[in-house]
Amino acid sequence: MDETPQHIETCINTIRFLAADAIQKAKSGHPGMPLGAAPAAYALWMRHLKHNPADPAWMDRDRFVLSAGHASMLLYALLHLTGYALSLDDLKNFRQWDSLTPGHPERGRVPGVEVTTGPLGQGISHAVGMAVAEAHLAAVYNRPEHTVIDHFTYVMAGDGDLMEGVTAEACALAGHLGLGKLICLYDDNRISLAGSTALTFTEDIAGRFTACGWQVLRVEEGGDWAAVDRALAEAKADLARPTLIAVRTVIGYGAPCKAGTADCHGAPLGEDELKGARERLGWPLEPPFFVPDDVREHFRGALRTGQASQADWQARWDRYRAAYPEAAAELLRAQAGELPADWGAALPAFVDPSKEVATRKASEAVLQALAPKLPELIGGSADLNPSVITWLKGCGDFQRPDLPAEGVQGRVGGVWGYAGRNIHFGVREHAMAAIAGGIACHGGLIPYASTFFTFADYMRPSIRLAALMELGVIYVFTHDSIGVGEDGPTHQPVEHVMTLRAVPNLTVIRPADAAETVEAWRLALLNRRGPTALILTRQNLPVLDRTELSPASGLRRGGYVLWEASAGQPDVILIGTGSEVKLALAAGRTLAAEGIRARVVSLPSWDLFDRQPAAWRDAVLPPGVTARVAVEAGIRLGWEHYTGLKGAIVGMDTFGASAPAPVLFEKFGITAERVIAEAKRLLA
Repeated sequence: MDETPQHIETCINTIRFLAADAIQKAKSGHPGMPLGAAPAAYALWMRHLKHNPADPAWMDRDRFVLSAGHASMLLYALLHLTGYALSLDDLKNFRQWDSLTPGHPERGRVPGVEVTTGPLGQGISHAVGMAVAEAHLAAVYNRPEHTVIDHFTYVMAGDGDLMEGVTAEACALAGHLGLGKLICLYDDNRISLAGSTALTFTEDIAGRFTACGWQVLRVEEGGDWAAVDRALAEAKADLARPTLIAVRTVIGYGAPCKAGTADCHGAPLGEDELKGARERLGWPLEPPFFVPDDVREHFRGALRTGQASQADWQARWDRYRAAYPEAAAELLRAQAGELPADWGAALPAFVDPSKEVATRKASEAVLQALAPKLPELIGGSADLNPSVITWLKGCGDFQRPDLPAEGVQGRVGGVWGYAGRNIHFGVREHAMAAIAGGIACHGGLIPYASTFFTFADYMRPSIRLAALMELGVIYVFTHDSIGVGEDGPTHQPVEHVMTLRAVPNLTVIRPADAAETVEAWRLALLNRRGPTALILTRQNLPVLDRTELSPASGLRRGGYVLWEASAGQPDVILIGTGSEVKLALAAGRTLAAEGIRARVVSLPSWDLFDRQPAAWRDAVLPPGVTARVAVEAGIRLGWEHYTGLKGAIVGMDTFGASAPAPVLFEKFGITAERVIAEAKRLLA
């Protein structure tokens, strides 16, 4: 096949002008990076990336993440040219309604897009999670004579990506962990949307990444694809450190007036400038979206090499499966997202009403019971294991294998190295959420991430992306309300549960007791629609006596009738979540003793309840009963969804305070007495 310098330059220009033409036709987009970074992308995709466009889900493919998601047309051009299921017409439909080529890459919309990117810093941070997953699965399933997990995670990032704080968090951890199969091509064009990066970004990037334990390489001429090729080969040779390859490029390369300026960062070149770029780079003026036949044939070689790579891997896999059938079956099951047939039998039962158990402690019991049954369960906390209690005892710490274990605090027993299942994220909540998302994107593992609920704000951008990508990440948030007590308002998440309830595809569950916590974990593990947030207490709660109440399995419907004074239409409905369900229950019993037909509803998950058939929702909350009181130790805004404008809401309109928890509940009026008073007011 012709691989002369002139032919390869034609291939690179094909990438450039497919991107520029699509952006021009859409009248919006970001042409600068595709024009400048096309040579580096060519070197990676055609010389190093192990992938099979005919089977984008191949288990042992390399992962590619375009962290600078605004340069999406660079990725779409590569996907089309190398033979993925993305047509030329799809490129022409860039940024249009229901197209396969949205403005920023979206996982699940087109094969070959591994991560939804666009919010800067998220792509590279999720890529750290993908590298974690590869390292763990390789350590667990490879055998000395059988290697079936062995791939790289590649990133293309820009200046904006490296400015973001989440990038600093995630890359610091990646260096500490020695994730040598993580390689980032840094498009060092020194231009951002507002102008030159000299306005804000003059730090020593090489020094920063070196200090974090990365190998740093430089390519001074971004148009020299062969130099990028050599740098990638050098990066792959060092498996002890992740690598940053700083490629000095010219944004908008070829554009006669706009190259090297912010004018081509976030807007089409314009007809005259695009014509000038064609002339300068020797590209035909017509037609747009031109792909020479020999260029298409060259790029489609990725299909042949990909199929050959996968066939070689398949032969190795067949030998592995014959030698280790149980391990192979387990890996395939986990990769398919299927749970073991008997996993639910391991879940603990909480039935003793004489006990009081914090729901964070009930969650710990669930984790310890599930750990032996679900080898794919992996995660940790942001330096809070003693408080959130999310360690997997005996399952080891995920650490670089050459890091001495002696004297390191936080070990939980078991293996030491990449086979460990307890990830220590450090005080890096945002990176923790992104890395968990990347683990889920990779496949084969179920990630969880835990911290105090008030720090969910630090994680929100990554939580939102997990919901957008419908990833099965489980967030374990403890210390869920003013029940935190003396730590005060900085650590009391008053508004957080409402803000998370507003996120589409995120299942938020605030269980009322230990038994509901078990059911919440069951739902989280079965959930394939998106991530789940478990909202748990620091303080002890009574284990509800289910002999006189509805079973905790009602949680699976999001909301259910926990107790009622008598059959038939109630006079008043009391609705609670989490630690406040016990207040609603106490109030309901008092009202019943006074002859008022009260119904108590546990509503741990709004979104689950709202997805139920209307018949179920109307049976739990009969439309004809307008006397409704909701009680929750958080802001009241939003509860009108269930109480209606005629109902009452016992909650908060301010931040909390520093005092013992019982004092706070009394001072803020979140009591059974207040619920009773509101119910009587509505019935008066």
